[in-house]
Amino acid sequence: MGQEINVSATSIDDVLILDTDRTVSGQDGGGFSTVAETEGDDSFPARLAARLLTSDDQINHVFAASNAIVVRRNGGWPADAEAAAIDVVESFFVFY
Repeated sequence: MGQEINVSATSIDDVLILDTDRTVSGQDGGGFSTVAETEGDDSFPARLAARLLTSDDQINHVFAASNAIVVRRNGGWPADAEAAAIDVVESFFVFY
């Protein structure tokens, strides 16, 4: 149905910056701290934020603008949490 997104990641303390090879939003983007904030918003940033927020209960904020997604997580980014977040983003346009 869609194509997998290629993602490069950089983590700094509690923040993970995901750089993608395609645009997931307009330049203004969107930021969300809870799944409830995404409800009723059919934009790609809201849909992606909902997926990320539900994938890891330590994620507490997602901001997506153009081809960058910034994800904040309590306790930093161990390798397994980073890999799981990357997987969510890489598969986002495969089934949306």
